[in-house]
Amino acid sequence: MSTPQISFLKGHGTENDFVIVPDPDNALDLPASVVARLCDRRAGIGGDGMLHVVRSEAHPEARGMAAEAEWFMDYRNADGSVAEMCGNGVRVFARYLQRAGHVSEGDLAVATRGGVKRVHLAKDGAVTVSMGRAELPGDGVTVTVDGRSWPARNVNMGNPHAVAFVEDLAHAGELRSVPPFSPQSVYPDGVNIEFVVDRGPGHVAMRVHERGSGETRSCGTGACAVAVAAARRDGADPALTGAPATYTVDLPGGTLVITEHPDGGIDMTGPAVIVAEGVIDPAWLETMIG
Repeated sequence: MSTPQISFLKGHGTENDFVIVPDPDNALDLPASVVARLCDRRAGIGGDGMLHVVRSEAHPEARGMAAEAEWFMDYRNADGSVAEMCGNGVRVFARYLQRAGHVSEGDLAVATRGGVKRVHLAKDGAVTVSMGRAELPGDGVTVTVDGRSWPARNVNMGNPHAVAFVEDLAHAGELRSVPPFSPQSVYPDGVNIEFVVDRGPGHVAMRVHERGSGETRSCGTGACAVAVAAARRDGADPALTGAPATYTVDLPGGTLVITEHPDGGIDMTGPAVIVAEGVIDPAWLETMIG
């Protein structure tokens, strides 16, 4: 039996780019090998990950969230592995739903493996995602690159992060491979590692190695983790001060604005763009599945 045509779109949020595969009924078989090839920048479409668009009630991992969120973001890393959440991915996912006519400007909810995320599509094109609360496990790690070592703060945004403040972003090295960290037992399932420098009051810049994807141009949950770690370092924990803490976070692909509120809720605001759409060649896909 021939492989059916599969539609796709390509989008990015601050140049964190994704292959978008609409599949409302969860009818497609997308094993890790196929996802990895689709995300391959030389042999496939290319992307930092895949946004598999499924109705929550059609996916076994999301049925429990269907009453709150009609749509589930089944997110995959570029290597095909499953991930809990992707902040830039949620913004692009919402932009796709708007483009497809499923939602309009205003508020919506998106189900993810990291829980239901609240999204606001503004008239000016910006997309704000309520990212939930950060968890701050007490155990951190030491990250080492080219003989330099830094303590890294453990921040969980629905996925694990290690945030290290450095003197120069070049000290992070090439970031294609995972920077060595210890003890590895702190992150048994791997970790996203952020390297951060100060640009001014409430203003930082970062580079990131994303688990399963290597260095990416942007990472939304990483930017949130960085803002949370910076607020604690700067004595601006909103739970203690009673005032929101807002940080502008520069990434290689653009800028995100992160606000943590006294109740612990974190908002992330930034752009989301759809740049192309098309159809995956069924013959090519058959060679991947076969």
